Amino acid sequence: MQVTARAENLPLDDISLRTEVKNSFDIGDFPNFAPQGAYVNGLFLEGAGWELGRGEEQGYLVDMQLKELHPIVPIIHVTAIRRANVQTIAIYDCPVYQTTIRGPTYVFCAGLQLESEE
Repeated sequence: MQVTARAENLPLDDISLRTEVKNSFDIGDFPNFAPQGAYVNGLFLEGAGWELGRGEEQGYLVDMQLKELHPIVPIIHVTAIRRANVQTIAIYDCPVYQTTIRGPTYVFCAGLQLESEE
């Protein structure tokens, strides 16, 4: 966020993180660093599941499947954007923690797509 704020000459308070979940679990599909932001892998969900999108469509959160306690999330592309451009419709603000202990291990809030009502 700080790099983007400096590059665009904006106050840091006007910058927010945007998460785009890719349709791949394989880090080999992303051989180079992201041109902006970073690719994040190794995250998992608790109390929810993830439905992959079709083609270039982004997937979305779904209800938890029985006996699947910690489904793995596909690779996420995290970028910094202007706060005014943040999408809030059909987005769940999911807290991301370093460990399952939560509390002091909070990292950031990932905006995950919910299933559309269309």
